[in-house]
Amino acid sequence: MTMRTVYVNGQYMPENEATISIFDRGFLMADGVYEVTSVLDGKLIDFDGHAVRLNRSLGELDMRNPISKEDLLEVHRELVRANEIDEGLIYLQITRGSDGDRDFAFPDPETTEPTIVLFTQNKPGLADSPAAKKGAKVISIDDIRWGRRDIKTVQLLYPSMGKMMAKKAGCDDAWMIEDGMVTEGTSNNAYIVKGNKIITRHLGTEILHGITRAAVLRFAKEAQMEVEERSFTIEEAQKADEAFTTSASAFVMPVVEIDGVALGDGVPGKVALRLREIYLDEMRKAAV
Repeated sequence: MTMRTVYVNGQYMPENEATISIFDRGFLMADGVYEVTSVLDGKLIDFDGHAVRLNRSLGELDMRNPISKEDLLEVHRELVRANEIDEGLIYLQITRGSDGDRDFAFPDPETTEPTIVLFTQNKPGLADSPAAKKGAKVISIDDIRWGRRDIKTVQLLYPSMGKMMAKKAGCDDAWMIEDGMVTEGTSNNAYIVKGNKIITRHLGTEILHGITRAAVLRFAKEAQMEVEERSFTIEEAQKADEAFTTSASAFVMPVVEIDGVALGDGVPGKVALRLREIYLDEMRKAAV
C-alpha cells in the first residue's frame, strides 16, 4: 500500500510519522466528533453540509472548532491532490485534545488545543458499486446506544458490534430498534417505500441528521415523490415494496431482505435505484 499523506494539527505528513498524545481525550474518552466526506471525480460531495454538521456537533459538546471552514476546505482539497484521490473518502476527526493527563473533567479550553486529524481512503468504483446492484440484507438488533445520536461522536463501539452481528448472520448490516421502532442503520439512515411514498424516521435526538438523508429527501420531493417522516416497525418494513439506506460513503443503498424476509422481488427496487442515480448526478454537478 502506498504511504498516504495525512493531516495532523496543522501539518501534512506521511501516515507513518503521524502521532497524537496517549492522553488525548478522543483516545481515552471517545471525546471527539467526526465527519466523512465522499470524493467523486476528484471533487468533494456536499462539503458545506458536513462543515455545518461538524460545527453543530462541536457546539453540542462545548468543543472549540480549531479550523475555519475555508481552511478546512483547503485541507480537504490538498489531501485529495496529494493522495491522487479520484473516488474515495476523507475522514476528519476533532477531539477535545489533551492537557497531559487523564481526568473526567474537561481540560481548560483556553489552554488546551483541540486535536484535528484528517486522512483519505482511496475507493475506486465507489459510485459504481457492485453492492448497490445486488442490494443489502439487514438484521434487526436492539438500539442500546446513548441518547444523543444526533451528535456525530466517535463512540462507535455498538454500531461496530452491530455490523459484526450482521456479518455473523450472513448479512450486510443491522437496523436498530428502540421502543419497537426502527431508529437507523449502524452507519446510515433507514427508509422504506410503499407505493410512491418514501417513509423515514423524523429527525430528533434518536438518529443522526444525515447529510445524505437531507439531499436525498430534497431530490425525492423534486421528483414528485411523497415523503413521510415518521417511525416505522420492522414488521411494516418487511411488508414494504422496497427499502434502502443513505450515507455519505454508500450514497443510496437498496435493501433487499430484512430479518430473512425478502422485499418485493428480492432485488433492488426501482425507487432506490432511481434515487441513487439522481443523487449521484446532482451531487457530481454540485461537487467542489
